[in-house]
Amino acid sequence: MLFAKLVSGLLALAAGVAAYGNPGACSGDCWAHDPAVIQRSSDGVYFRFNTGSKIGIWKSSALEGPWVYQGAAIPAGSKINLAGKDDLWAPDVQKVGNSYIMYYAVSTFGSQNSAIGYATSSTMEYGSWTDHGATGISSSSGKSYNAIDPNLIAVGSSYLMTFGSFWGDIYQAPMSSAATSATGSSYNLAYQPSGSHAQEGAFMWYRSGYYYLFWSEGICCGYDSSKPAAGAEYKIRVCRSTSATGGFVDKNGASCTSGGGTTVLESHGNVYGPGGQGIFSDGAHGTVLYYHYANTNIGLADAKYQFGWNVIGWSGGWPSV
Repeated sequence: MLFAKLVSGLLALAAGVAAYGNPGACSGDCWAHDPAVIQRSSDGVYFRFNTGSKIGIWKSSALEGPWVYQGAAIPAGSKINLAGKDDLWAPDVQKVGNSYIMYYAVSTFGSQNSAIGYATSSTMEYGSWTDHGATGISSSSGKSYNAIDPNLIAVGSSYLMTFGSFWGDIYQAPMSSAATSATGSSYNLAYQPSGSHAQEGAFMWYRSGYYYLFWSEGICCGYDSSKPAAGAEYKIRVCRSTSATGGFVDKNGASCTSGGGTTVLESHGNVYGPGGQGIFSDGAHGTVLYYHYANTNIGLADAKYQFGWNVIGWSGGWPSV
């Protein structure tokens, strides 16, 4: 009986380890932090944008690389006059009309003095971006949310900006027809009532009648100096709704505003703390989930985070990798 239980346990462990596919190949400069990936519509060239370095730009002819660094998208820093305007975070790049818009966050670690700004380009190339400053979404001490980690989604002819981090977690605001400024009050989409309310980095994706709200949950950084308790590190979770503006639940029906969430990707093998994610439709691979992670064979420091990606499966209407 003991032997049977041992075998059963080992099989369960093996199944758990095999539950997630390993990241797809990456060559060239594969450092990443809160990446945003998009293909240029005119020629299919891939662009990747990262937190830090005034939003670094990388280019490649394939998702696998080789990725080549181009320079900073906003080399003069943001027009938004807040601490952090020279160290911009969490880019989100979308094509709106004939222009590409890059949304970014201005803040400092642990601060609620934050704002979401934007820049535009017709090509996404280094040297082509024009910073326009504020979108009108900002926060300060005492607000129910923190205005970082922006993500835009089109709903019909309208636009919504999803954002937030810790405090009251994930919020959303309606945007103008040009997708450059907020036009109404913000409202809550997701909240983790336990612990430090560690939810951030939301990204919304529409598929087959549902809006899927992905986010990163847990501790994002500093693993080399203060590794969190097992399971408390970054992971990617999801809820879904038939409406982009609320009613999100997880696979078990638990409300996203009451701690619900289904885990899509977490630490496994040499992948530690995956998060800072986004999704896009890739002509070569299909629907792709991309993110950053610490490769335990390379190192846990923030400066060693790697670019990861996996093709998403949708069995039963829920994403898996």
